[in-house]
Amino acid sequence: MTETETNAYDVVVLGAGPVGENVADRTRAAGLTTAVVESELVGGECSYWACIPSKALLRPVIARADARRVPGLRQSVQGPLDASAVLAHRDYYTSNWKDDGQVGWLDSIGADLHRGHGRLTGPRTVTVTGPDGGEHVLTARHAVAVCTGSRAALPGLPGLDAVKPWTSREATSSQTVPRRLIVIGGGVVATEMATVWQALGSQVTLLVRGKGLLPRMEPFAGELIAEALTEAGADVRTGTSVESVTRENGTVVAVTGTGERIEADEILFATGRAPRTEDIGLESIGLDPGSWLPVDDSLRVTGHDWLYAVGDVNHRALLTHQGKYQARIAGAAIAARATGEALLAEPWGAHAATADHTAVPQVIFTDPEAAAVGLSLAEAEEAGHRVKAVDVDLSTVAGAGLYADGYQGRARMVVDIEDEILRGVTFVGPGVGELIHSATIAVAGQVPVSRLWHAVPSYPTISEVWLRLLEAYRDA
Repeated sequence: MTETETNAYDVVVLGAGPVGENVADRTRAAGLTTAVVESELVGGECSYWACIPSKALLRPVIARADARRVPGLRQSVQGPLDASAVLAHRDYYTSNWKDDGQVGWLDSIGADLHRGHGRLTGPRTVTVTGPDGGEHVLTARHAVAVCTGSRAALPGLPGLDAVKPWTSREATSSQTVPRRLIVIGGGVVATEMATVWQALGSQVTLLVRGKGLLPRMEPFAGELIAEALTEAGADVRTGTSVESVTRENGTVVAVTGTGERIEADEILFATGRAPRTEDIGLESIGLDPGSWLPVDDSLRVTGHDWLYAVGDVNHRALLTHQGKYQARIAGAAIAARATGEALLAEPWGAHAATADHTAVPQVIFTDPEAAAVGLSLAEAEEAGHRVKAVDVDLSTVAGAGLYADGYQGRARMVVDIEDEILRGVTFVGPGVGELIHSATIAVAGQVPVSRLWHAVPSYPTISEVWLRLLEAYRDA
């Protein structure tokens, strides 16, 4: 393309991660011409540095842990993991950080890919700077969708850049196993990566500023995972702050708030996310660079009837599956507005991302797994709901005992005692990730407790915990 060339589309999408891909898929299905702009790899953070590589790394870890709990099998899996094979497995699932397959998919739906850095340069206008430095302009007749996602947020510690710390990207793409690894943080990335690298042979020290792990989930989730990490050999320290970090002769030295020096070969900061909006031209339309973008339930940015912010960038629910859900809603809303169809924006309507508020599911792929949907007990009470929490020890379920010797886990159901519907459900234990969609349906569908009695769980599966939860609620 020449520097002066301008191309007009119905929709321009900034970012070709899973969210941008899904927006493009929905707008193309509606017959709208669509351009997608990407400065890195098509497939985005999730495909190459987050969900896919992290789960590829975790799967052998969890499979070995499960096998060690099965009679007749545990003696065969007592040795160490083959780290090189695990890393190769990860590389396969990231397509060795090549995006040919995903580029082919974009082409198959008829979306045009523009490689380069896209910046808003006015209403409905995106200027793309290509790899060769040349510029071209894309204009949108109906909508621009910002799907640029988020990046790791690093603390403002002096000299941190010189230390070259790991973020989630390095933690999921490293080609070597550090002998010693410090992990800073207590959230999903911190717990999953501590699980991976401890199992692959690193001596992991997990430093958590707060009182426990996974602070956004029910407290027992973080407690059970902390116990398991400690049993696996990790050093888990809560209530611990890091005041400075240096690298001396290749060794990382972290100094805690008490003055203790902790040495390691690498240090991972898993201390939150920041929006990737610092250099996409927000100032050209009166918005602040580097800010999260507030949206309505159709994912349209406040005050801009042509601009949509979908996925992490709107700060509603920083999860790939939730961003893809938003993308389906946004794509349908863009198409409806473009064609003059009625907008179904009421809660749970076709053009409203209602689940962002009340039914967000998440799985943490540690050992044990933790899975939750909806509100925790504390969140439900803070929101003003009159609720009752019902807990069940998962080891009392026949299917759990068959799944693993010495099964340890817990389930909680948060019931609205006025409406008799579920506000939230949490499971912690081996294999519980596959239970969460049943809970998601119950919460999103606002299924009455009286009807859940008729959803009969198969015996003997771990899902029989549903019956135990309902019995506990009845008997409470």
